[in-house]
Amino acid sequence: MVQTLSRSEQRDEDASLAPLNAPLFSGLLGGLEEERRYVVLDLGPALRETIGLFNGHRCRLDIVDLADDLGRLNGLAEEEERQMCAESLVRPDSGQSADLILCWDLLNYLDRPALKTLMACVARRAHRGARAHALMSYAAPDMPALPNHYLPTEDNHLRVVPMTADRRDSPRYSPEDLSTCMPAYRMDRAMLLRNGMQEYLFRL
Repeated sequence: MVQTLSRSEQRDEDASLAPLNAPLFSGLLGGLEEERRYVVLDLGPALRETIGLFNGHRCRLDIVDLADDLGRLNGLAEEEERQMCAESLVRPDSGQSADLILCWDLLNYLDRPALKTLMACVARRAHRGARAHALMSYAAPDMPALPNHYLPTEDNHLRVVPMTADRRDSPRYSPEDLSTCMPAYRMDRAMLLRNGMQEYLFRL
């Protein structure tokens, strides 16, 4: 059983960590054009900081919050079942294709078949040329047992808030793994961050 942190423990963990400089995330936000309207598909939870960030732009923010359902998607052996599950999680779009997709660290918690199915489903909610941002566990052999929360700061850094002190093995997906599991996406850039995670920016 994974032990989650209480709200006070989360705040203590949060306060002990300096915001993470994620240059690709910062550059993605810095490149938003003031006169253009964007549709952002956020695969993480509804966080005040993220909502506030995009309130400052002409954006529609669609939040699907996949974290609690990743285990269910991993547990499905049949492709048809995974497809139905992924479509129910991502939900039909509102007729507006996504320009930006925020994956945070959620892809680390999917096995290869689930990762391939989910990201294909996500791709159908976005238009050609849309960009997807992800943080992948890379340097360490283990990672938090639950996805972290990532709180954007005013300077477009990310404050990392652990949801548990427990650890689990990291899949440490290589660029080749991601290319195989995400054939609809082309890797634009990748950077190794100071916390040992690899930051990726993909384009549909």
